[in-house]
Amino acid sequence: MDIPRLHPDTIDDVKHRVDIVDVVSEHVVLRKQGKDFVGLCPFHDDKSPSFSVSPGKQFYYCFSCGAGGNSIKFLMELGKRSFADVVLDLARRYQIPVKTLEPAQRQELQRQISLREQLYEVLALAGRFYEHALQQSQGEAALTYLKSRQLSNETIQQFQLGYAPAGWQTLYGYLVEQKRYPVELIEKAGLIIPRQGERGYYDRFRDRLMIPIHDLQGRVIGFGGRALGDEQPKYLNSPETELFDKGKTLYGLDKARTAIAKQDRAVVVEGYFDVIALHTAGITNAVASLGTAFSLAQVRQLLRYTESKQVILNFDADAAGTKAAERTIGEVADLAYQGEVQLRILNIPDGKDPDEFLRTHSPEEYQTLLESAPLWLDWQIQQVLAQTDLTQADQFQQSTQEIAKLLGNLPNATLRTHYIHQCAERLSQNNARLAVQLESDLRTQVRGQRWHGRSQKWQRPSDRTLLEESEAQLLRLYLHMPDYRLLIKESLEERDLDFSLGHHRFLWQQIMQIEETVGEAGLATNQRTSRHPSTLDTELEPLIPFDHLDHHSHSPLPTP
Repeated sequence: MDIPRLHPDTIDDVKHRVDIVDVVSEHVVLRKQGKDFVGLCPFHDDKSPSFSVSPGKQFYYCFSCGAGGNSIKFLMELGKRSFADVVLDLARRYQIPVKTLEPAQRQELQRQISLREQLYEVLALAGRFYEHALQQSQGEAALTYLKSRQLSNETIQQFQLGYAPAGWQTLYGYLVEQKRYPVELIEKAGLIIPRQGERGYYDRFRDRLMIPIHDLQGRVIGFGGRALGDEQPKYLNSPETELFDKGKTLYGLDKARTAIAKQDRAVVVEGYFDVIALHTAGITNAVASLGTAFSLAQVRQLLRYTESKQVILNFDADAAGTKAAERTIGEVADLAYQGEVQLRILNIPDGKDPDEFLRTHSPEEYQTLLESAPLWLDWQIQQVLAQTDLTQADQFQQSTQEIAKLLGNLPNATLRTHYIHQCAERLSQNNARLAVQLESDLRTQVRGQRWHGRSQKWQRPSDRTLLEESEAQLLRLYLHMPDYRLLIKESLEERDLDFSLGHHRFLWQQIMQIEETVGEAGLATNQRTSRHPSTLDTELEPLIPFDHLDHHSHSPLPTP
């Protein structure tokens, strides 16, 4: 269908009912600052938060690039979409009636919006059907299973748990034959599946314990079904539908968001029953990622509710859970490195999941584990070292390379220094002399990662001639002004800078190697004026092009 000409009433309704913070926070991590929110601008390469969103004015503005406007303008610019396309999308999401200037198109749009309402209706009815079936004789095995997990009747009712009967067309018969809903609607809701090669449909969920999945308004948008026997898969989710997007949905967020905002942190677990167990224990800021790696879209949903941006990931401690945690870190790495999310990783002792842990431990003990959960980077370093035999040279080398890669992406120099020192201490296994050497080696590797990696932040001069002369002058100063050598080295290390031109990097490496060979005592005996090269300079002279290091061209510096 072509994009219609929209009635001004529809446009006004969208402008007044859509919340700009809600729209922008799906794409930008926002932090509350006074009455407004701030974040990194999505319209340019923003390094510090210059993007401001005003809930009162329903307006965004970037103080760096000048981008600004309302919710509609934001989505138009971000996705390069048309005005009408954005307005229609927002109207569907916020259930705003659509008026057009063409009656035929108006009817089609109303049909599309009506479809969503019908899907909500039929999914809610299916949920009640499953709840009722749980309390009948056919649901006895499912109810016994729930009781074995120490779930009370109140908890079962609170989370609207149910049972899908074992028959092939039980739900189909109820919704289509008894309630007279169109079969196409039930299929679009993800509740039935067409038979292959023949006519007819069968129920998607059969002989399963049913867990309804809700949107933020508490409406059913899908289901998770747990097998009661050995049937595979153990957990079966609704397919992607008009209402349900697995990668953007968090189980329990409708119940947890108030607690997340109040406690200023969110706990993310793997399974439905982990969430149910935590909420039952009074830990109501927990949600689940529906058995998938925690996606960027899911992270951004949570960050709307926590000002400190603290998210604790408590996946299972087995191999699958560890891989899921690593995938999650990879998914949100950019946000984590920039400090836009304070991600922590909790592994419960003995490989237990939250549900298992709470059966034998108190909620207070779980809270203690949450408080001590390490930051994601500390956890990753722990994973690298835990899998390494430091007595084996090849494993030792591989672990230092992996750690250097992790630290190379840290934009904060102070944090890099902290982690480099910490990792050197752990790699040295309490050997003080080795720790000093490892710290120097690790710093060099990290600098190399930052130079070749995407996080290199040193802005190089655009004029290559100026760049070449500047680097050559720095090399001259180092060679001819011994009193400044320590200052130059420390400055380069603190800023994680390296020479950008290949021959300059080569010369610097040669200088460092010769200096290490000569030693401090050797350098001390070679103090001289700029017109009398030292032993170090003499050894380097064949390596240095005359036009780069003219020993007579530099101006003297004052003695420090």
